Amino acid sequence: MIVPLLFLALAADYPQATITNGTVTAKLMLPGGSYQGTRFDWAGIISSLQWQGHEFFGQWNPSNDPKLHDAITGPVEEFLSNDAGLGYDDVKPGEAFLRIGVGAIRKPEEKAFRRFATYEIVDAGKRTLRSGKNWIEFGHQASAAGYSYDYRKTIRLEKSGFVIEHTLKNTGKKPIDTQVYNHNFFMLDGATIGPDTVVRFPWQPQPDKPFANGGEVRGNEIHYQKELPAGPSVAADLRGFGANDASIENHKAGVGVHIVGDQPLTKLYFWSIRTVACPEPYVRIQAAPGKEAKWRIRYELYKIAK
Repeated sequence: MIVPLLFLALAADYPQATITNGTVTAKLMLPGGSYQGTRFDWAGIISSLQWQGHEFFGQWNPSNDPKLHDAITGPVEEFLSNDAGLGYDDVKPGEAFLRIGVGAIRKPEEKAFRRFATYEIVDAGKRTLRSGKNWIEFGHQASAAGYSYDYRKTIRLEKSGFVIEHTLKNTGKKPIDTQVYNHNFFMLDGATIGPDTVVRFPWQPQPDKPFANGGEVRGNEIHYQKELPAGPSVAADLRGFGANDASIENHKAGVGVHIVGDQPLTKLYFWSIRTVACPEPYVRIQAAPGKEAKWRIRYELYKIAK
């Protein structure tokens, strides 16, 4: 089991919670602590997930800056409407738009939305937290630009994995139409991404450009000809996608994770560096005023022969 000592020291400085069912144990960083950026949803940040002596998450990014857009761990999610925040195109500079899971954000003078920037938070909204031994629910309410929502995210541990359940209720006057994806920052025992890593789909991925740095498609799998050094990536939009289904394995670690979402894919981006290999499944979420949308992702952990 490999747990980055640097991140354990960092985690001790921020509010966190632990849930367990006796076989799976998850440590979560609570909203507004270890991550204060404006890209990802603040709820459900898992810093450690342990099962049968194996670790599935950890600090993949060497930076500890809470304001950095991706200094974050675990199965984190980003919401995008027209490739921007919700209501971004409806407001003038100085006014606020929404980043779902973050709050009301001030729009500055700029030519276009900067997805990886950290904006000023005008109103972080209202947050609630409920938990039991093997589950935790994060609530968030926020409003801006005529949009308003009540968002609930629940992480529930299972015998050999976990489920993320989402409910987004539209409490405003404008319809909510957004895409959301999970970045899936899995670190399988901290193993380096290379020839021991396999990413598998139930359909044949078709990268929109040739993979660089030794990445290649073999049938319905992505493989690596060599270990990735620090810096270079293997990344592309994957076309030809079918079911919202992917697996990540590391044969040196001897474990894998099977990811299945209950909503159809609208896009599948794949991104990997030396520390992580991330299938990023995008789904479309719509909720008319007074209505709610629900979706879930199941993660099944499993062992493989080394």
